[in-house]
Amino acid sequence: MNIAIINGPNLNLLGIRESVIYGEKSFEDYLVDLKNKFPRVKFSYFQSNVEGEIINHLHQTGFEYDGIILNAGAYTHTSVAIADAVRAIKTPVIEVHISNTSARESFRHYSYISPYCKGIITGFGLDSYRLATVAFMD
Repeated sequence: MNIAIINGPNLNLLGIRESVIYGEKSFEDYLVDLKNKFPRVKFSYFQSNVEGEIINHLHQTGFEYDGIILNAGAYTHTSVAIADAVRAIKTPVIEVHISNTSARESFRHYSYISPYCKGIITGFGLDSYRLATVAFMD
């Protein structure tokens, strides 16, 4: 099974940024743990702070992978273009968020991406990515 993980803006600062919300572990360190838990899954990882690069990566992976785990960060709440890219591809996408976006500022309560995703996992910290991987394996 091939799963692409695509992270959006500011997620390159995990482990440094707002540790009360996002934890103290970098995503790269977490990815090592994830790969060890799922040795039969081939993960690819991409992170960008640039909307167009995220769209390009969705286009590149969206017809070849078995699943995409997407944390679009703040673009979740603003990007019709990323939502259109998710809608246009064949590979199923699970939207994940480290924090519970419904318990945060009101502008974070709406996702343009969710309607085009297989499912949504929020609020379980970095474990949201593990849960998404399990969902693809079922």
